[in-house]
Amino acid sequence: MTESLSAAQARRVFLNAQSLARRRPSRRPRAADFQAYLDAQGVLQLDTVNVLARAHYLPLYSRFGPYSRDALDSHLWGDPEGHSAHAFEHWGHEASVMARDLLPEMHHRMRGRTSWKAHTRERLESERPGLLAQVRAAAEASGPATAGDLQHLAPHEGPRGPWWDSTHVKDALEYLFITGALAASRGRHFSRTYDATTRAWGLPPADDAEAGWGLPAREAHQRLFDRALSATGIGTVKDLCDHFRLPLAPGARQGGGEGGKAWAESAVERGIARWVSVEDWKEPALLATAAPDAPAWHRPASDPGRATGAALLSPFDPAAWFRPRLLRMFGMDYRIEIYTPEPKRIYGYYCLPFLLGDQMVGRADLKADRKARALLVQAAWREERPAPGARRRTDDEIASALRTELDLMASWLGLDEVRIVPRGNLAPALADA
Repeated sequence: MTESLSAAQARRVFLNAQSLARRRPSRRPRAADFQAYLDAQGVLQLDTVNVLARAHYLPLYSRFGPYSRDALDSHLWGDPEGHSAHAFEHWGHEASVMARDLLPEMHHRMRGRTSWKAHTRERLESERPGLLAQVRAAAEASGPATAGDLQHLAPHEGPRGPWWDSTHVKDALEYLFITGALAASRGRHFSRTYDATTRAWGLPPADDAEAGWGLPAREAHQRLFDRALSATGIGTVKDLCDHFRLPLAPGARQGGGEGGKAWAESAVERGIARWVSVEDWKEPALLATAAPDAPAWHRPASDPGRATGAALLSPFDPAAWFRPRLLRMFGMDYRIEIYTPEPKRIYGYYCLPFLLGDQMVGRADLKADRKARALLVQAAWREERPAPGARRRTDDEIASALRTELDLMASWLGLDEVRIVPRGNLAPALADA
């Protein structure tokens, strides 16, 4: 008989795997905490939006509270040359920083064929013959280098655009980074730098036939699926595939791989997971289980019995980034409205879901006004319905907890005050708080 879990149990298991089920530790976070998060989740998503704080800063803050962002940058990007023993940058879940031990699992993604790679290489060789080889040689000889450092190899032609402006040199560097011919890191002001893999990773480039450090696609996919299972504790096959953006169905993109269902069955056969049903879920779920031969990073699922944490979550947080799971598990219908024209926005430009206990009880549109040294709450909303199987929180409960979180976040960001704009159904209670 298949084990059955309530909706609340599934939420607690998931939040516990995400290190969000308990109140934050009272001590100041250390490098060991940064690494524990990276080891557990495998991936930390990057994004250039800086209206509040850069995306990679927020998941650590949500779980551990105020910490030194410079200390995190040093841990992720390493020494002044951009060499880190702990992490590397690649396309894990979108643009991401990943745990260093996942390099072998990403080799197949670097070497695999995609239409973007083929189109970019063909265009560059047509428009700037030989530039790829020139750019690579220059970065290997004198990296880490930014695109600006190497711009003399192919000076920009024509007027520059106001938004997603690019150049042949930048496109060449991005191609070399995506294909594993060069390693990427971050320099001042979050600018991407490029360097030889031998210096950054201590490994030959991915296109070296004698490199020997990559895993075959089939094995890599299974390991990434297993890591996703450990990172989330419980999930449908779609949930788990999304963590590292694995294709759900079998096909050529898999390098001949079997797809999500086969990876799930393999996890069950090896004893690191079992099938369960969850109240009101239309699809069966995998639950991570203890296994004597499991890898060191594997963590079995655990229900803490009660969720006591509170946190504002980035739209790029692994607890919130897969919107179908967010809706099914927490009842929150969420979309990021950065790219929505202002008149059509419903909640705001950069809304953060607010987790209280085991529910996403509201959302707040936040902006750091660094010039005025103020955290702007441009809108505050409570969710209309409680999570499945949960009691509804009052506006005063939500507002009181949210105000505490806003004060803490303002202090962490070096801002002196919180300003609340009277917009949203929670704004009056939040102002009173």
